[in-house]
Amino acid sequence: MIVDAHNHVIPAAIVRYLAENEEPFGVKVDRSGPATRLAHREGFAYPLFEEFLTPVEKIAQLDRRGLDAALISPSPTLFFYRIDPAVEAAFALRVNDEIAAFAASAPNRLRPMGTLPMQSPDHALAELERITGELGMRSIMIGCHIDGAALSEPKFRPVLRRAAELGVLILTHPYYFGTKPGLEKYYLTNLVGNPLDTAVMAADLIFGGVMDELPELKVCLSHGGGFIPYQIGRLVHGQKARREAQTIESSPKDLLKRFYFDSITHDAGALAYLIDLVGAEHVLLGTDIPFDMADETPLRTLDGVAGLSAEDRANITGGNAWRLTGA
Repeated sequence: MIVDAHNHVIPAAIVRYLAENEEPFGVKVDRSGPATRLAHREGFAYPLFEEFLTPVEKIAQLDRRGLDAALISPSPTLFFYRIDPAVEAAFALRVNDEIAAFAASAPNRLRPMGTLPMQSPDHALAELERITGELGMRSIMIGCHIDGAALSEPKFRPVLRRAAELGVLILTHPYYFGTKPGLEKYYLTNLVGNPLDTAVMAADLIFGGVMDELPELKVCLSHGGGFIPYQIGRLVHGQKARREAQTIESSPKDLLKRFYFDSITHDAGALAYLIDLVGAEHVLLGTDIPFDMADETPLRTLDGVAGLSAEDRANITGGNAWRLTGA
């Protein structure tokens, strides 16, 4: 099985719902151009490819790319952490139900990845119990921060602890909303800002004691872990040199190897370094499809990594994802 562990959907029913409920979400369906787009009041917009919307097209595109299956997650642009918690809880429930139905159309090829209304830990816990119990979901996607609130904050610990107890895989994804000063030019909000968000979150989970406190927590870092795998030596040195970083007894490097990572590095050399650093059993093939920053040819990227054993390749290309999200 070749499995894409980072693959997004926006089910057609969710697009219709957003079109009919512009407030409080602030999203318009823009049909003024050659391609229909979702336009957010924060200023960003993106085309609604059919692959986002329908299972038939999703399967067709998996076939075209030589992929057997995918873990399908909501677009991160559907993290509405700024709105009323009860409204977001109802929306997350709707999104999760639609993703479950999307996946149920091809259960051997699509596995659903839900999301949680994280601005309210109580609502998030309730939805976590519902989607694992009623919908059989074994993975969720949440933001790298909750509209500025770090995942390491004590109020989120019950959610993370329960996810660990349930064996749920958490794919963390950069949060699209909010300003990123200094990154406005050249699309740096994504090119630099997104991997930076992941690096900051991972470092905070390490130094904040979360990874030590919850040894069974399964967190997957998007986009090859952002910048943190390639600067882990700096964190190790900082723990030795700076009192502020002497918050844990474990080595940051050892704790980094507890995370899982998708393969989206866009560079075979970087991917080879990541695999060597954390081990093939902690890397999952990913694409970020159908966004424009996707790795459309993840197998070709992996082919550029020399010296992989057949077992390591099988784990990366699908074994890890299927094992981590199995019943």
